[in-house]
Amino acid sequence: MSTPEGFFVDWDGNVRRTTDPGGGYLCDVDTAARYVGVTTKTGTLVHEATFYKDEAAIAKAGIKAQLVPGSHPWGKQDA
Repeated sequence: MSTPEGFFVDWDGNVRRTTDPGGGYLCDVDTAARYVGVTTKTGTLVHEATFYKDEAAIAKAGIKAQLVPGSHPWGKQDA
């Protein structure tokens, strides 16, 4: 089963691809419900987000966020 290509906003406010969420995570996507569940490889849900088909849909929603690659770390370090 393949993951539908699209985008979501992570808990740091970055935009990520559903096919490359990074952090060792996987995406469970329901395009009809516009839902992304981000899980560990063992299936533990760690984040829920809205599914966006493309970058135009993100812009239309008024979201101004940086698209980051899967190699970009999840979570902010404490200052």
